[in-house]
Amino acid sequence: MPKKPRRPCSYPGCPNLCDGQYCEEHRKQARRQYDKYERSPYVNKKYGRAWKRIRDRYVAEHPLCEMCLEQGKLTPVDEVHHVLPVSKGGTHARGNLMALCRSCHNKIHHELGDR
Repeated sequence: MPKKPRRPCSYPGCPNLCDGQYCEEHRKQARRQYDKYERSPYVNKKYGRAWKRIRDRYVAEHPLCEMCLEQGKLTPVDEVHHVLPVSKGGTHARGNLMALCRSCHNKIHHELGDR
């Protein structure tokens, strides 16, 4: 599968090219700032190191977006979605997870009205 072209890091003044939004140098710093100022401490308890391991394992098993795959499109996974949100009693069990691209993930949350 062809890769997307690399683009400049989103960190102000950084000239490095990267595959995602931030280069390796600024990725951890941006994540730390996001976790500190934009996520509630309650959510940080539910999405810790254990969730990252579960998510990485699930993405390795399901490398393509499940909704796009149903439509015959081959789109790589960007997000792992909880069918029943953790905030409403959902768990990290495999039956409650869905591998999605960013577009499908945003579409689901827009339909739910929580974004």
